[in-house]
This record gives sequence, C-alpha cells and structure tokens, in this order.
Amino acid sequence: MEERIYTVPFSKVVYGRKIPRKKRTPRAMRHLKAFIQRHLRSENVIITAEVNELMWTRGIQHPPRKIRVRVVKTEDDIVTVFLA
Repeated sequence: MEERIYTVPFSKVVYGRKIPRKKRTPRAMRHLKAFIQRHLRSENVIITAEVNELMWTRGIQHPPRKIRVRVVKTEDDIVTVFLA
C-alpha cells in the first residue's frame, strides 16, 4: 500500500482560460482525476464524497484554486483520494 500527499492546482485549468462559468467545477473534477491517474499510473481512481463536497461547496462557477489531497494506492491498483 502506497500513500502520498499532493497539492492539485486548478488555477490554470479553470481560471486561466476562457472557460464558461457553468463548466468550471466539472472541468476541475476531470482535472483532479486525470492528475491522479497521471501521477500514480492507474486507471481505477475513486474520489471520496468529502473531496467531492469540498469541490462543490462554492457551486458550479467557483471551484477552489487548489486542494490538498491524500492518495492511497492498494496492491491491486485501486487509487482512493481523501482530503489531507
């Protein structure tokens, strides 16, 4: 079992380009999943409900600029994302 802590930035992905307001938080969620897949080389990523709630607290138009997450990878390549 492997455990790491990452700070995932969303500022360039969501706020840097001309992204429609109604697509910002969904795009940030896709970026979070892609970031974890890229760094841990696993396709099976599970994002916990507390991370999802944090992302959506300010609504669809204003996701956080960055979040700090704790990532746990099991022996059978299942990656789970928790809040750090």
